[in-house]
Amino acid sequence: MMRLPKFEYRVPRTIAEAVKIVGDVGPTAQFVAGGTDLYPNMKRRQQTPRTVISVMRVPELNQITGDGKSGVRIGASVTLTDIVEHPLINRDYPVIAYAARTISTPILRNMGTIGGNLLLDTRCNYYDQNYEWRKGINFCLKKDGDVCWVAPGSSKCWAVQSSDLVPVMVAIGAKFRLASTLGERMIDAAGFYNDDGIDYLKKRPDELLVDIHLPPTNGWRASYQKLRRRGAFDFPVLGVAAYIKFENGRANGERTVRDAKIVLGGIAPSPIQIAEASAALIGHAFDDEYIQAAAEAAYVKARPLDNTDFVMNWRKQMARQYTLRALRALAVSD
Repeated sequence: MMRLPKFEYRVPRTIAEAVKIVGDVGPTAQFVAGGTDLYPNMKRRQQTPRTVISVMRVPELNQITGDGKSGVRIGASVTLTDIVEHPLINRDYPVIAYAARTISTPILRNMGTIGGNLLLDTRCNYYDQNYEWRKGINFCLKKDGDVCWVAPGSSKCWAVQSSDLVPVMVAIGAKFRLASTLGERMIDAAGFYNDDGIDYLKKRPDELLVDIHLPPTNGWRASYQKLRRRGAFDFPVLGVAAYIKFENGRANGERTVRDAKIVLGGIAPSPIQIAEASAALIGHAFDDEYIQAAAEAAYVKARPLDNTDFVMNWRKQMARQYTLRALRALAVSD
């Protein structure tokens, strides 16, 4: 049986109190919400904070406000179940409700939070093992070792970003609000993730993710497709988020794409925006010819490594197929 290490548990009731605690304690402290990622990591000794600060009882972090016309604010401690079931999210941002529904199982979605999924630790077959297993291979670059077993000649950790909500947030242009004793700042989701399996977030340890700001819908639509071995529970080994906005009106009965984004998750330390796929769509009719071109661009740029489930070359092939699925889901007529 894997047991948690000893730690001090603190439960602040305000954002100011939470950031003061982490400011006073320093780098040995860590925030937690649902704990579905942190506590298993602590049992495996991947993370060993001496002070764990629960933010689940901070009221501001548990609210959803706004609507699709003005934009929506989602507190970082809102549970995934609440995201899945919230009528406003389902009406105005169905892609977020759908992506959240694909995460894990109902019981874990009752505990897990949207903020926790957006801050999810990067994953790897060589890292997500118990302490004794990792010790048997002399650990790995991400934790306690000096070699990345995925790419032994590389000085970089290649553990993958495996959140289902991250590609969606990047695609739709969401923003995150962070707070610390130094004040607050806003950061675009697209600029929040580093292409590094160890230093994977542009977030200081003393900063608290307060809320997620969704842009007004304003005519755009988005979809998400997820590849995994089982129909539930598993992390994505490929996730594809597609975002499309059309020009006003139609020319010869066809819709022309004004803006587009294709974002791949689950194959690299950070979500990957495929600029070539966007270029294949923007300014063109949204028909199968250009959808195929965008999917081909996603396939070319996808370079998964052998650090998750399935053969990496097959996962690369699936980048084409799942991009097709994500785009064709948006091709349904109004």
